[in-house]
Amino acid sequence: MEQKNKYRIRPVAAADYDAMFELWNSTEQSRRALNPVDDSREGIERYLKRNPDTCFAAVTDDRIIGVILSGHDGRRGIIHHLCVHPDYRRMGIAGQLVFRAEAALRKEGIQKVFGLVFRDNDEANDFWESQGYTIRTDHNYRNKSMNDRIPTGE
Repeated sequence: MEQKNKYRIRPVAAADYDAMFELWNSTEQSRRALNPVDDSREGIERYLKRNPDTCFAAVTDDRIIGVILSGHDGRRGIIHHLCVHPDYRRMGIAGQLVFRAEAALRKEGIQKVFGLVFRDNDEANDFWESQGYTIRTDHNYRNKSMNDRIPTGE
């Protein structure tokens, strides 16, 4: 019988795509953050190729129960798609994934990291606040889709 508190964290590989996609679709908040291009198999493979050492999965019994994609542009880090399966929340998994991602980014010389969270996702906003991430009110986030298949958002 699986013990929910036993998991390990390992690097994400392109072969994990199906399991990650299933995980992202396990919650409405994660599902609504997906787009059909960047989060396709090809898009994730491209992301992992560019960021091979900064993306991690929490695994129990060979099942991915949490994942974080993080990367950087050489100057700033960004965290994408932190998700923990609803059955495994409140166990410290998300915090451990953030810790590993931040350590990997630091190792690559990154000193500042950011992430995007839907304004109405109170649980996620509370989590990020607990991790020391503050809200910037002096910026406007601008978005331009260069592909008709990717929604531009509000």
